[in-house]
Amino acid sequence: MIIISRFPKLLQRAVVSAGICLSVISPVRAEMSAWADNEGGRMRLVALPPDVDGKIRAGLQIEPKPGWITYWREPGNNGIPPQVTIASDGGVTLDRMLYPIPKHIADGRVDEVAYDAPLTFPLELSATGGTPKEIKANAFIGICKDICVPFQAELTLELSPAARSRPEEEQILSAAAARLPEAPSPDFQVTAHALSADRKELSLSVTLPEGGSRVPDVIVAGPSGYVFTKQLDGKRDNRDFTTTVAIGKLPKNYDIHGRSWSVMVIDGARAIETPLAFD
Repeated sequence: MIIISRFPKLLQRAVVSAGICLSVISPVRAEMSAWADNEGGRMRLVALPPDVDGKIRAGLQIEPKPGWITYWREPGNNGIPPQVTIASDGGVTLDRMLYPIPKHIADGRVDEVAYDAPLTFPLELSATGGTPKEIKANAFIGICKDICVPFQAELTLELSPAARSRPEEEQILSAAAARLPEAPSPDFQVTAHALSADRKELSLSVTLPEGGSRVPDVIVAGPSGYVFTKQLDGKRDNRDFTTTVAIGKLPKNYDIHGRSWSVMVIDGARAIETPLAFD
């Protein structure tokens, strides 16, 4: 096992190729793999059989221990984004991985976009030929406290016929879907955005779903590997919110024209995520 203080992103590929912290887990029951354990928590794979169109609802379930965190898809400079690979020989492919609403964790020591409680990353899978009998996945996450421990595991579950009821799996996957950010709507949306000429500040205007005085969290995902959370002057007037987000260092010679970033606005228990297009 390798333990690294705030694991640098440049080492991620090396860790994956070396198979560090690898656990090989055998199936324990249909539709759920066994738990893979790590000193900072545990994870497993959950799935339902394919529907009539060959689509499979699945999820990577993670339970960090108290005081530990794991990361969102854009963890910033020091985190490890979650990664799932489905074995190509099992007749199943990964179409999309989805990400529940994260937390902006800033306590003076760390500034992270992460999760500090149990969660499930929804996975959208497809059966590519016939009815698969099992799903094999390689999962790689970072799980961190004062140190970051890269956590990799081979997870396998069996798929049984679709006829019988699966209340536990259904509950886990339905709860995961309920924690995803909403699509923008007329009562909760970004109405304007602009990047300053020096590319150091992003201004946003937002319509919030309810009145209040609390300044919502804003998470801007810029170029791959870049995330910005520092608000310079957030102001809320009932449901109208304006803010300026500090944009840190961007890639050298980065051209913003024609690019699209994304922003998540978290207001209490609700959140939206929407793209930001730049002409």
